[in-house]
This record gives sequence, structure tokens and C-alpha cells, in this order.
Amino acid sequence: MSTAILTGAPVAGSPLEGDLRELGFDVRSAADAADAARLLAEVPAGRRVALVDARFVGHLHSLRLALTDPRFPAAAVTGALTAQPEARAALTRALATADSADGLPDAVATALDAEGVSVHHPELGSLVASVPSGAQQRHEARAAVSAVDDEAVRLRTAVKSRDGFFTTYCISPYSKYIARWCARRGLTPNQVTTASLLTALIAAGCAATGTRGGFIAAGLLLLFSFVLDCTDGQLARYSLQYSTMGAWLDATFDRAKEYAYYAGLALGAARGGDDVWALALGAMVLQTVRHVVDFSFNEANHDATANTSPTAALSDKLDSVGWTVWARRMIVLPIGERWALIAVLTACTTPRIVFWVLLVGCALAACYTTAGRVLRSLTRRASEAMGAPPSGSWGSTDRAAQALADLGDSGPLAEGFAAAFKGAARKLPGFAAPVIAAAGAAVMIATAAFAGWGSPWVCVAALGYAVLSGLAVARPLKGALDWLVPPLFRIGEYVAILVIAARSEVNGALPAAFGLVAAVAYHHYDTVYRIRGGSGAPPRALVRATGGHEGRALVVTIAAAALPTSGFTIALTVLAGALALLVLTESIRFWVSSHAPAVHDEGEPA
Repeated sequence: MSTAILTGAPVAGSPLEGDLRELGFDVRSAADAADAARLLAEVPAGRRVALVDARFVGHLHSLRLALTDPRFPAAAVTGALTAQPEARAALTRALATADSADGLPDAVATALDAEGVSVHHPELGSLVASVPSGAQQRHEARAAVSAVDDEAVRLRTAVKSRDGFFTTYCISPYSKYIARWCARRGLTPNQVTTASLLTALIAAGCAATGTRGGFIAAGLLLLFSFVLDCTDGQLARYSLQYSTMGAWLDATFDRAKEYAYYAGLALGAARGGDDVWALALGAMVLQTVRHVVDFSFNEANHDATANTSPTAALSDKLDSVGWTVWARRMIVLPIGERWALIAVLTACTTPRIVFWVLLVGCALAACYTTAGRVLRSLTRRASEAMGAPPSGSWGSTDRAAQALADLGDSGPLAEGFAAAFKGAARKLPGFAAPVIAAAGAAVMIATAAFAGWGSPWVCVAALGYAVLSGLAVARPLKGALDWLVPPLFRIGEYVAILVIAARSEVNGALPAAFGLVAAVAYHHYDTVYRIRGGSGAPPRALVRATGGHEGRALVVTIAAAALPTSGFTIALTVLAGALALLVLTESIRFWVSSHAPAVHDEGEPA
């Protein structure tokens, strides 16, 4: 239960108290500021408190946005203010300086802002929130409220304002009504998210049957899983049910669903005598690397205020034309288009065709997005060098450099070499870090591909990869293209495991490698979402325990050189199980703790 304190003289016939009770508030009245301060002191410390002007006229959803969103310690609209327990002390101080009950919530909100407390002011759009001072103004405010359908606005804003073409036109027109149906029956976003996961796992099971009927059922269930995936976010926005657990589930289940479906397709193909595990693993590697490119680029640009490059100007111009906006969103194969493609191809073709189309489509999308971001980075740096005013260069801040280092996932070996090369690294040119990282990855992958199975040269190449990885991160990642370092590390580790497992030609090696990369990818996604939530990277002890990207690559190469082929599969399986247990235990501990951020992802990667 939350408490709302009405300030000022109540207006006869006002539905305000009923609206506040509908939102879950215990309503009390205060005659003046001193009375409001006394009532505030009586409210238990763990409760949310709201100050609402008794003359308030507005939509119920305006109050809901201002007073019930759990993501913000303090929030306000005209005539209403709320403070969660962490902002109660500041609210008490602000209230003590108020000298009258007239317009008290607005005065307190201004005082909180002046004190440096972040007060969220939700965008109301066509919704009304006002404190009329006379009968005529009250009449006009009520007329404005009647002119706008509160529920229609609430339903419309439950849908993301920026989404893919397939999601916008083929899913959201009806999934928002499913979200409202769920809200009215007391279902939570977490329950819908879990239902989406279970549906996708059943779809993967159907695909694993290897029959045409199973493939058709799998495609239909995958689409339904995506409908539920859209519904959970819309339900969260519709009912403002954001939670720490929801952040964790929403951040990880999409990847778990997609990669489990890849495994189901590979199992189904195997039942028909076709081994596509290498393609399944390749699709997972490519998709994960695409996401790391997105995350690294965004983190490098986290503190930038604008982009003055010609490439950015061209992009903005294209975004001003309707058809180019949709074309640019579709060409990157976002999750809606990708899952629709997978579902249709599963029902109509074979798993091998599904994976080849997926690999080609995602590779083209990756080339398009990465090339555009490289051009943005280079042309921006060049334009600033020619005299354009700086606007937050890519990766130029300590915060951005630290985020990129955390995304790099360097283990003890790379850390040791980085410390040894710190002095020499200062003399390297600004573009050196991604070039060195790319060289290390290329040498290790090429050696694994062309050297004989079990060759010790692969171990030597993996050790060289560790040395070059340390050199790449020996100085802060503040160069124009240093955001490429984490995805290059992902390519080096993931592709090396794929190539080594494929070269072994051992039954079960590729499925075991699939499980290993899935466990490592989960760790990398977990790192990303912790950073995006403002909680920082996982503990260094965890990163060191997992070996870092260079340590894991070296262990796999040693296992391939030292163990017989059957033992190599067992080693991959044991390593995958140990890593999964380690990273899942720490991840669950973190995300269910009270210190995890209460957020809901609004910008799901492609």
C-alpha cells in the first residue's frame, strides 16, 4: 500500500480520491504544509508517498504515470508528486521549506530539482494534468479531459514508438489488446515472458522431431512465442509493472529462445540424416557478434551529445523519408523479421536451408550496420580534426573506455600481458587496438583451420592470441574504432571453437561446442545488460574464474592437442557445464538481489 496526501481545500464532487484509491493509494488530507509534513512523518519509511493538490484535474493515466512507475525515485506532473523510500528524506527537507499549501506539490517538485534530486517528468502528450484556479478554468480542464480517450492513449503508448516493420504492422495491432487482457486478469509481464520462453522451447522440441508436421508446428509456435514476447513489454508499459526480475528475464530469454530453437532445428535435421550443427553454431556466433557490435558501439558513444559527421547527416536525412526508414529497419533483420523468416522457412523448407538463408541475411545485415558505424566514427573524427566543434568523440571518456574494457572480457593472461606492454602501447598509433585484436583472432582461426587436427601449432597460435589481446587492451580503449575490439575478441574465441570442433570430425563435438559457446555467450550478454543497467560489469573474480576469452580459447586448443578425439568431446561438454553453472549462479544471484536495477529493455538489439 502507498500513501497519498491531498494538500489544499478539496473540491466538491471531484473524483480525485477515487482515482487515487484505484491506483492503490491510502488517501489522507492535509490542511497546510505543516500538516502534510506531520502526515508524512507518520507514514512507514518503506512506503511510497505522494503529494497531490486537491484541486487536480486530469486523466487517471496522468496520475498513474506520475505516481506508480517504479523505475524512478521521484516523479511529478502538474499538481502531483511522488517519492519512493530512497527519496523520502529529500522530500521531507523540501516540504519543510514550503510556506503554504497552495500549489504545494509543484513547489516541492521545484525544490527537489534545485536540491539535485532527479525528478522524472513523464511525457503526457495529449493527456491532461492541471490545477485550475477558478471555476472557468476547471470547466475548461474537465472539457479537455473529456475530449481525450484516456484508455486509448494508454493502449497506444504501450507499444514501442520505434520498432521493426513486422512487429509494427503484423504483431502490435493486436498484441496490445492481449496485453490489456492480461492486465485486467492480474497477469504480470514476468509470467508472459515465461510463457513465451516455454512456447519457444516447445517449438524447438517440435523442430527436433524432424518431421514435416513438426516443422510446421515449430514455425507456428515460434511466431506465437514472438507475439508473447511483444506482449510482455507492452503489458509492462501498459500497467507500469517494471521489476528487477523482469529486467533479467527480458534481457536473456530472447537469446535463450532463439538459440534453443537453433539446437532444435539441428536435432531435427540429424534425425533426417543431415548434420547441420556447424551451421547452427555459425548462426549463433554471427548473431551474438552482431549484438556485441551494437552494444560496443553504443557504449563507446554513451557520453556523446551529437554526431557532426557527414555520414550521420546522411543518415538523419534518410530517416526523414518514410520508406527509407522502414527499409533501413528491415535490412538489419531485427528480431521480428528474423523470427518470421525462420518460422516460414522452417515450415516450408529444411533446416539446412533455414540456416543458410539466416547466415547470408545476417552477414549482409552485419556488413551494412558495421560499415555504417565505421564510417560514422572515421568521418566524425576527421570532421573534428578539420575544425568542427567536438561533440563527444567515440570512446573518448573514461566511462566509455572502461565499458569497452569490461565488454572485452579479458582474463588473467591478457591482463598480465597488458600490464607488461603498458609502456610500449603508448607509442602505438590510435588505430592499433582493433588491428592488433583482428590480427590475433585471424592467426588463431587460420592456424586452427589449416593445421592438422591436434597440432601443437594451434596451441602456439592461441598463446599468441593471448599476447596480442593483452597488447590490444594495454592502454584505454579511446580510439575512434576501439569499439571494434570486443566484437573482434568474440570472433576470435567463438570461431576458433567452431573451427576446432568441426575439424575434429568427431561425433558430438559440434553439439558440445554449441553448448560451450551458448554458455559463454550468456556470460557476455549478462555483462552487457549489467552495464546498460548502470550496475557495472560482473565481479572480476568471476571473469578470472571463467578464464577470459583468451584463456578459454587456449584451454580448448590444449584439449584438442592433448586428448584423444573422444576425450575432446567430453572435455568440451565438461567445460560447457562448468561455465554454465558458474555464470548462471552468479547471474541469478545478481538479478534477484535488491541492488539490481529496475528497468525494462526498450531497445532490444537486432
